[in-house]
Amino acid sequence: MSRYWNTRTQNIVPYVPGEQPRDRKFIKLNTNENPYPPSPKVIEAVKNAANGDLRLYPDPDSTAFREAAAAHYGVKPGQVFAGNGSDEILAFAFAAFFENVDSRGVQPLLFPDVTYSFYPVYAGLWNIPYRAIPLREDFSINCTDYRIPCGGVIFPNPNAPTGIPVPIEDILSLAEYLETQNKVLIADEAYIAFGASCNEVSRASCNEVSRASCNEVSRASCNEVSRAQSAVPYINKHPNLLTIHTMSKSASLAGLRFGFAIGNEELIEGLRRIKDSFNSYPIDRLALAGAVAAVNDWDYYNVINKKVTETRDRISKELRLLGFIVLPSAANFIFVKAPGIDGVNFFCALREKGILARHFNKERTADYLRVSIGTDDEMNLFLAACRELIK
Repeated sequence: MSRYWNTRTQNIVPYVPGEQPRDRKFIKLNTNENPYPPSPKVIEAVKNAANGDLRLYPDPDSTAFREAAAAHYGVKPGQVFAGNGSDEILAFAFAAFFENVDSRGVQPLLFPDVTYSFYPVYAGLWNIPYRAIPLREDFSINCTDYRIPCGGVIFPNPNAPTGIPVPIEDILSLAEYLETQNKVLIADEAYIAFGASCNEVSRASCNEVSRASCNEVSRASCNEVSRAQSAVPYINKHPNLLTIHTMSKSASLAGLRFGFAIGNEELIEGLRRIKDSFNSYPIDRLALAGAVAAVNDWDYYNVINKKVTETRDRISKELRLLGFIVLPSAANFIFVKAPGIDGVNFFCALREKGILARHFNKERTADYLRVSIGTDDEMNLFLAACRELIK
């Protein structure tokens, strides 16, 4: 504590990012980075943008990107907002759409009890009351639980750190309900690009894992896993539905810091009002050039992201055969519980072998690790380490 901090600074509990080690070389499976490099066209675009124009301020509206993204997603440029990473856009969204405790008759914002851990941080930063809605026993989101008077709803699809997707029909039904209250539903689609080939845990593979495993991952989840489907095509029908995206995962640009939102023009204007009250020039010229090149070369990214999902599905199957519990994932990571080993020891044992994963030491997730999907070679080493741990 510092005597110079105001009350807000003293009371907030900041988000803790995944470890970025410098002391030794690790296989990094802890921060959901894409294991493959960005498109060569992105590298070339960034190099070309590193010229004398860097002396000039960038376009405050990121027009080139908004036009390119609008063409790619089949929306209007006015329905696209660009930001310095999706986390910045999430911060703007909390400020723009959810009431703080000083508002009369304010209802709490709703999000899952196991979800992206930045949500309670932003709620604390903006003094927004919130209520964490428990996931089902199988760790899936039940949208019916959110059909109550509230200040709005936000959750990732697929959810993090579980990787389990939310059926699109449930999202749209919830958006329709919230619209009657003039409240916003935010679908945080950071991992949506990896949901197209969501691994389906067959009855046979479910029978091969332990009975305890099947009790924790319900029969419905084991036999029928929904694929993650973007809500972008439905923004015109549901004006209170905002989707938020990042280029850190699907576009291999975690080091570039670029995110965007797609939604109704009124929602985009709300984000713009907050942005222009905070920083009118959030996107630098190099990031803008790289992001435009990325959205224009999605054929390249479809190939590498398909490789990620294929590796995810293969490793998930192999782990289940070893007796591990692996939640059905539609993301570029898996949520894993080792047989006979608690989460802390699982994490430490992998770290000793030079492999980093992410551990969330809370009651429902304490025995699980979130493991990002790396290259096939990296994941083979992870799988070998897991085999050794359970001997």
